[in-house]
Amino acid sequence: MRGAYRRFARNTAGRDFVVGDIHGMFSALRELLERSRFDEERDRLFSVGDLIDRGPDSREALDWLAKPWFHAVRGNHEQLLLDSDDPSTRDLWIRHNGGAWWLDCGPAEREAFRDACAALPIAIEIAASRGRVGVVHADAPRSNSWTDFLSRLESGDERAVEHALWSRERVAAESSGRVSGVDLVLCGHTPTTRIVEVENVHFIDTGAVYGQFASARLTMVEIEPGWRRAVSVPTSGQEPAPQKTMRLE
Repeated sequence: MRGAYRRFARNTAGRDFVVGDIHGMFSALRELLERSRFDEERDRLFSVGDLIDRGPDSREALDWLAKPWFHAVRGNHEQLLLDSDDPSTRDLWIRHNGGAWWLDCGPAEREAFRDACAALPIAIEIAASRGRVGVVHADAPRSNSWTDFLSRLESGDERAVEHALWSRERVAAESSGRVSGVDLVLCGHTPTTRIVEVENVHFIDTGAVYGQFASARLTMVEIEPGWRRAVSVPTSGQEPAPQKTMRLE
């Protein structure tokens, strides 16, 4: 699978951050960056995926993906978009997984989204002063080292890709041992009320899009030069994307 993962050299000029699932909550992301005094000339921002769906500003994702300092892995919601040519998948996505915004997009915008999401890697590896950091949307397989996992992705192993996009096994058990060959793995996918640390795998989706819950917030973790320093902004009480009558063409 060409482009299944990307490697980034250490950022010696500025800072590196990894942000949890955004789900169209880009106003909260802007607030996070402002609070952190993010420097677009020197700093980099990595994302665990799920930029789109459920939140109010999914269509902004294209603009963010075009920024030279913003780098995301593919989430299961980006995969739903890519698979939406299948009528049953499209219906599931739009009716039940926050994809109603897609109905407002014209052909050119849809094509741009498909190209952008198809170009997203399944995993990212970042060199940091404290070690190697892996970023993947849901999880890395418990039976593999990080190196073996990347090799499986590169070979097009469908089970490895599915695990990377959809698995909740490790975070549900909160026990399964370290991922060897990497110092820290940052994941999203499963919304939690706090960062969940399972050995060297940390889950940082703190439910930003679920503003009906008091604990809802968007979380970002610094990995360079700081190490595992988290900052978050609350999103509780923020309005979700408006509901609409949906007609599926």
